[in-house]
Amino acid sequence: MAYGVVHKTAAGIGPRRPLLIAALAAASLLCFASASASARSRARPPVSHGSTYLALGDSVTFGYEEATVVPAPNYHDPRSFVAYPELAGRELRLKVVNAACTGETSASFINTSAQSNGCENSLGSKTGYRTLFPLHVRYRGSQLAFAVSYLRSHRRVRLVSLMIGANDLFLCQHTTPDGCLSSSEQQATLAKISRNVKRIVSSIRKRARYGGQLVIVNYFSLNYGSSLIDGITRALNSTVDSAARPYGIKVADGFGALEPATRIFGGDTCAAGLITRLSSGKCGVHPTRSGHSLLAYALLRAIRF
Repeated sequence: MAYGVVHKTAAGIGPRRPLLIAALAAASLLCFASASASARSRARPPVSHGSTYLALGDSVTFGYEEATVVPAPNYHDPRSFVAYPELAGRELRLKVVNAACTGETSASFINTSAQSNGCENSLGSKTGYRTLFPLHVRYRGSQLAFAVSYLRSHRRVRLVSLMIGANDLFLCQHTTPDGCLSSSEQQATLAKISRNVKRIVSSIRKRARYGGQLVIVNYFSLNYGSSLIDGITRALNSTVDSAARPYGIKVADGFGALEPATRIFGGDTCAAGLITRLSSGKCGVHPTRSGHSLLAYALLRAIRF
C-alpha cells in the first residue's frame, strides 16, 4: 500500500453503476458504530449546512492519482482531484478545507523535517510532491501546525477528519530487508504511529481548542481476499483508533464500507473497480471515484447532523 509516492500514483476505472448501487445498498445494512459513545462525544456541535470541514491526511484524503492512469492526472491543478472530503462536503453543502498532502507520514504530519513517503521528501531525495506541485490549500510548515492555526482562527469548523498512518508502513516496507513482514518490524512501526496520532489528536483538542466533531477515517484493504494485507490494514486501523479514542472521536469505517463491493470479485479491490488501474494493467493503491464515494458514505454515517 503506497499511498503517496510521487512516481507511482493514479485514479482509475470505476465499477459499473449497478455494482456501485449494489455496494451502497449492501453497505447500508452494516452498523457503523461510533468509536466513542460518551455523553461528551454526543454533545459535540452537529455538522450544519454552511459550516466548515477541515480534512487532514495523506494521498487518499488529497485524492491523488498515479501518473500512469488514463487519462493522466494534472498535478498542477489540485481542483482536478476530488476525494471523499469533497464528495461529503457537496452532499452536506460544507466549505471543505482539504489540507492533506500526498505521501504524508504520521511523523512528517508533525514535523516537516521527518521522513515522509513523498510529501515533503522521499527516500533518497529532499524533494517531495509539495515542492513540485500545489496542494488544495497553501500553507507553510507542517500539516499539524496549519491545522492548529486554522482551527484557532476559524470557529465555524464543525468537522475535522484525519486519515494517516499508511505511509509509515510503506516506509517500513521500503527500508527493511523482508519488506516489513516480521511482526517486530510491524509492531515497532505501529507503536510510532500510535505515539504520533496521540500527539496530533491531542494538539487538535488542546492546542487548537477544537471542540467539534473529530472523525478518524479508517483505511480500506487493497485486497480483502489476502489475509496478510487484510491483517496489516486491520492492525493499522485499530492502532489509530485506539490512540485517538481518549480524545472524543468518531470512526468512519472505510474498511467496512468498501468490503461488500469486493465480495463477488473474491475480495479483489482492484477488480471491483474501487482502486486505480494503471496503464500497465496492474493495480494502483488509491481509490477511484467509486472508492471515494464509499469512503464519503462511511464518513457521513459517522458524523452527527
